[in-house]
Amino acid sequence: MRIIRSETMMVRLKDDIVLARQMVRARATELGFGLVDQTRLVTAASELARNTVDHGRGGTMTIEEISDGEREGLRLIFEDRGPGMGDIGRALQDGFSTIGGLGLGLGGARRLMDDLQIESEPDKGTRVTAVRWRVGGEHAD
Repeated sequence: MRIIRSETMMVRLKDDIVLARQMVRARATELGFGLVDQTRLVTAASELARNTVDHGRGGTMTIEEISDGEREGLRLIFEDRGPGMGDIGRALQDGFSTIGGLGLGLGGARRLMDDLQIESEPDKGTRVTAVRWRVGGEHAD
């Protein structure tokens, strides 16, 4: 996989969530994602950025334009040095929340993206990598 362009921003405050959303929408538009896929990307980015702020005590979002030779896409990488997740499987279950929210963030983001991977270690932090592909002007179903 080839990285065409990469940009990283800090995600520490609630206002940074809005900036992350705007950055993802701009890149998705530039890459030619349709409106539905733009909305999916922005919604997933919003949930993951919120988790970075609320659970991870802040961190970074890296947005990468990627290509595997046949298709182009966006890869979003959210990293923090927060408390980490003890049970990733449970964290992906709808309704599970450690801070009293709806518990739809990670599971929802997973459904909105083509691929979502989570690496987490207690007391060391979490890295969430999410990819959405665009094939021939359209999303790969």
